[in-house]
Amino acid sequence: MKKMKKIILNIALVSLVFAGFTSCKEKNTDTAEVEETAQATEMASDYIVNTGNSKIMWGGSKPTGSHHGTVMISSGTLSVNNDTIEAGNFVIDMTSITDEDLEGDKKQNLENHLKGTVEGKEGDFFNVTKYPTATFELTGVADVEGKKMVRGNLTIKDKTNAVEFPATIKIDGNNMMLASEPFIIDRTKWDVNYGSKSVFDNLGDKFISDDMEITISLSATKS
Repeated sequence: MKKMKKIILNIALVSLVFAGFTSCKEKNTDTAEVEETAQATEMASDYIVNTGNSKIMWGGSKPTGSHHGTVMISSGTLSVNNDTIEAGNFVIDMTSITDEDLEGDKKQNLENHLKGTVEGKEGDFFNVTKYPTATFELTGVADVEGKKMVRGNLTIKDKTNAVEFPATIKIDGNNMMLASEPFIIDRTKWDVNYGSKSVFDNLGDKFISDDMEITISLSATKS
């Protein structure tokens, strides 16, 4: 009887460990699939993104600190019908990556590393010589628990993944504004792998978090 109890206990422990492992794997799996791009109706009006007043704020962290900065938007259009965004897209100028928390040579060195303009380190981050732009294509806007949830396909370094974020959208006649709340993307989904402990072993405390915080701010004018 004692031997039987021990066998049952061991089986239970193995099952618990396996269940925990499976749970962790499921938690870390991005199940969002690329969706079909939204199409505007004939009744929609186009709002052209004001590139001088539109940008993306980014933030990254590591055990020894963090950095944040901006990337500019080079073009974009949002199609609006009855104060509802039906479709849209914008192009991100990856050559405009800027750091805002450093100065002098440290600032320049970080920006060059992120852009991939340092010889031998082109592929560490965004490799803007090969991939000068990124794109976002809207797949839908939905009301979820009192918030506007914007969905779309984000393409960086020729890799496309679906993203979703809450945003405030205001349309006032010929002007409109879209401002997202900060949201997180896993940079490794777009092959931005430098310093990732989920990709490389034995990094110790020299790793950089896979999570990047993104905030989008767009203004646009009716064409």
